Amino acid sequence: MPVVQVSVWAGMSQESKRRIVEGITKVFEDIGIPKEAVEIIIYEAPKTNWATGGKLHSEIERLAKIKAP
Repeated sequence: MPVVQVSVWAGMSQESKRRIVEGITKVFEDIGIPKEAVEIIIYEAPKTNWATGGKLHSEIERLAKIKAP
């Protein structure tokens, strides 16, 4: 059965996590997989531990200002 791993910036609200897992589960249900079979793991990482293009997200001005929903 499917195991979905989702990586997000730390600080996401419980409601946002709930919406993510409900949406992912629905996608699998739509193709015939029972929702009880869908496992989802959310990994949270601070922007200081996440980088793109050789720069930490905490140091990229436009990303540093974005707050987790």
